[in-house]
Amino acid sequence: MNEKIIEKIEYPSPNPNIKLSLITYLSNGLKVKGFLAEPVKEGKYDGFVYLRGGIKSVGMVRIGRIIQFASQGFVVIAPFYRGNQGGEGNEDFAGDDRYDAVAAINILRTHPKVDHERIHLFGFSRGGVMALLAGIIDKKVRSITTWGGVTDMFLTYVEREDLRRMMKRVIGGTPTKYPARYKWRTPLFQLEQISAPILIIHGVKDNNVSIEHAYRLEKRLNDLDKRVESWYFEQFTHYFPPKDNRETLARLCEWMKNQ
Repeated sequence: MNEKIIEKIEYPSPNPNIKLSLITYLSNGLKVKGFLAEPVKEGKYDGFVYLRGGIKSVGMVRIGRIIQFASQGFVVIAPFYRGNQGGEGNEDFAGDDRYDAVAAINILRTHPKVDHERIHLFGFSRGGVMALLAGIIDKKVRSITTWGGVTDMFLTYVEREDLRRMMKRVIGGTPTKYPARYKWRTPLFQLEQISAPILIIHGVKDNNVSIEHAYRLEKRLNDLDKRVESWYFEQFTHYFPPKDNRETLARLCEWMKNQ
């Protein structure tokens, strides 16, 4: 079996009720690193794949964040993605790294504390596109949440001049030169294949990932008569103030559990 944990090292947890481990797992034959956060108390929990934003050391998985989600009653796996933090392979950007997310789903399905029929995908920023792409491949996920999420790689190239050099390096060129490569990385073209309900959370003043990403996703899902709910926050940017962040997190966890 290709998708399995091959190393698990206990890691200091800031919450005595949550066990935290640094894991190495297999994805397409590559050794990928990530965190696994498990409630200590016995029982069956929903599974939760936390898909980080950024690239390389920017936007790395924050322990405090995954502990927050695990504390809401989830077993959380948070991939670092291939080519990161000692993982094998080269970092991609909404490319073959989607299979790192799919492998994480399958690992949760076999976890003794996880209800294998209740796996949720959550993506922040770049993780939004990752969650959607993984949900296109795996039709059995229970829900997908994208928070400040990228949905259109063509739009990201246009909006983020600071990312163009990286995108050309990773993807191989510009959207004009290689439109098929950007289309493959843009879930908007494949949403027919999604079956899970989708929650969109976005700050209208977001300058990192513009609100247009959310609008395009919502419109396309509505056109396809898919289940979608949107929470737009007029006053917020890419990052919500701590109190609003905590409140929104608790609310979205409740939303997931109701799916």
